[in-house]
Amino acid sequence: MNQIPASLQQGDLIAIVAPAKAIEREHVDFAKKILEKAGFRVEIGEHCLGQHHYFSGDEAERLRDFQSALDNPNVKAIVCARGGYGCVQLLDRIAWAAQLREPKWIVGFSDVTYFHQRMQRHHIASIHGSMPLNFQQNTTEALSTLVDCLTGKPSETVWENHPQNRLGTAKGTLVGGNLSILYALFGTDDQLEFENSILFIEDVGEPIYSIDRMFYALSKAGVLDKIKGLIVGGMTNLTDTAVPYGKRFEEVILSHFDYRKIPIAFDFPAGHIDDNRSIVLGSEVRFTVEENRALLAQP
Repeated sequence: MNQIPASLQQGDLIAIVAPAKAIEREHVDFAKKILEKAGFRVEIGEHCLGQHHYFSGDEAERLRDFQSALDNPNVKAIVCARGGYGCVQLLDRIAWAAQLREPKWIVGFSDVTYFHQRMQRHHIASIHGSMPLNFQQNTTEALSTLVDCLTGKPSETVWENHPQNRLGTAKGTLVGGNLSILYALFGTDDQLEFENSILFIEDVGEPIYSIDRMFYALSKAGVLDKIKGLIVGGMTNLTDTAVPYGKRFEEVILSHFDYRKIPIAFDFPAGHIDDNRSIVLGSEVRFTVEENRALLAQP
């Protein structure tokens, strides 16, 4: 059973930090106003708005901001400002002791999947949700579900049927995030066991053949025999080869389930899309795929 961080109350403090790529002030300022309007106090990491080549700061600066937020008992949630690349550089340098003693919410997606995986290794829930870079383009639902997750409000996401969905019902622990990063962690100490889990995936900018390659890795690692259901979120801006690969990504994914009978649903509203709704990774969920809809219920 995973630990669920305490739900935020009105007036609780949220820290915005940038553990990866640099971000412009306008995005952070906009997010701060949104979170304050929701009733929270917000502090911005010392180096959040800095720039060191590609990154918001050098490794020591980014580590210091994240560690400071993690160790500050007044901070109840850490919202990562954006993804890109960089979280893995900090992953093994962060001292997680305070998080293990008294877990707080870590929020983000894409590159932040590295942190989500570490939280799953320690049996602590985290929030796969939008980040300040995207707040200005996000839908109302994307922002409201983030607040709902932070405040512990139960949620039920219903989305339209996709013609290639596989029907069924499953219960399990919700795990996953960015497919490329899950793939990058295979064979490491942050690879999950995946037993009795509902796997959520999303990705952006990958060639279709790369999706196939990553699913072969999932299969060969035994993951596809362990999961109870598969939820596919935004698979955004996928590319094809000059000579077409010959299959859509949905066909590629389904080809790995010819002899595996689990519910599968495409087009879940989360990922590198404007309607990036928040979900609690590490929570126990019910996943249902019916003829005309799919449903994910979180406690």
